[in-house]
Amino acid sequence: MAPADISSGIASNLFNIGAERLALLGKHHKALMQGYLDGFIDETAFSEGALKKLIAARILWRPDEQQALALRPLVSELIASMIADENRRQINADVAEKLEQIRNRVQAYRDAQYKGDYSVAELQLQRLTEHVHDLSGQFEEAIDSLWHRLNSDFGFVASLDDKIRENERAQKQLRRLLDGLVLLDFNELIELSEGNNHLRKLLVSQLQNQLSSHHSSLLEVQKRLVELLAKFRQQQARSLLIANMAAFLRQHPKYQPADYPNRSELPQLFNQAAAIVPQASIALDKASERQILAELVRALPRHKAVSLSETPAASFAQQWQDEAIAARQQALKTDVENFYLRVIDHGGKLSALEYLLQQQLEWDSEIWLYQIIAEYQALPLDEKQMFAIKRDEAPASSSNQLLIIRDISLSLNAQAA
Repeated sequence: MAPADISSGIASNLFNIGAERLALLGKHHKALMQGYLDGFIDETAFSEGALKKLIAARILWRPDEQQALALRPLVSELIASMIADENRRQINADVAEKLEQIRNRVQAYRDAQYKGDYSVAELQLQRLTEHVHDLSGQFEEAIDSLWHRLNSDFGFVASLDDKIRENERAQKQLRRLLDGLVLLDFNELIELSEGNNHLRKLLVSQLQNQLSSHHSSLLEVQKRLVELLAKFRQQQARSLLIANMAAFLRQHPKYQPADYPNRSELPQLFNQAAAIVPQASIALDKASERQILAELVRALPRHKAVSLSETPAASFAQQWQDEAIAARQQALKTDVENFYLRVIDHGGKLSALEYLLQQQLEWDSEIWLYQIIAEYQALPLDEKQMFAIKRDEAPASSSNQLLIIRDISLSLNAQAA
């Protein structure tokens, strides 16, 4: 029989067994989930045949003859991972075993390629891909578990000491995960994938990007854990102070706190008030102190008045700038008046922008149109009636209906002509 037929037969057999055992899980899902919550299986909820099938399928087991049936550890871990039960969820930080499996798969893949057995090589590459994804998923599952531990109701334990111990345990698990990342030597992975594009993409490009992201996430988790530990340490110190004070008051029910403000030396714990700065003023009514006051006043430093010298250069520059602006405004007004005179001379309609181009004027088009409108508005009423002004307007865009003046046409009214 050919190796391909043998592999196909094995895969078919595994498929049938796996489908049958998954069907068992689905058929008895409620009773199995109740057994997960209780910690043991109620055998009365199953028939004798169903129990035998579940035990044979390695779903249930009996730890010893004196104990009840229970879910196998791997099944319990699977359920805990699916429902994010942090009380039972396990963090697997064993990276060395995964790396050894990856090395073996790479060697098997290269041996199959060397022998020309491409079907086996493809199968080995598929298994290698699964191992690489399992390694990345192992870190992702651990990070998800740690974040749930920090942000879910799992953090609310019976006492503050239990919470600190729980966070310290998470800190140790985080340290093991970071140590596991250190075991990944990408120089070795580059050597393993040398000369093969599939291996280089799988072991170097993809894995490096994924593990870099996991490393950043682990550092964020570590930062959050350190903050929580510091916070809980402060709460622990305060709760210890209150608990000791309460115990002291129970032992001495007639104890009365001392009048601390009247003590000459106040304990540092209660000395929290800011010091009072007494007010003071000069006693001018005491003749004996006038000489001392006069000497104190004479010793005060005198501030000389600083006279600023005039800066005629700056004044001249400002004046020159104002004159230049005024001259430019007058030139613009003169050009607009010439435009109006051209309309009167020709009598026809004249475009403002066309006139601007014909005369080769250097004014900006918007300033030119604005000045024409301003000049028209400034005309007396009788002169304004001589002209007919028409605006060429259009919306700014299809979504903005603001009208923008693109050009102005000026002509003489028929009555005025």
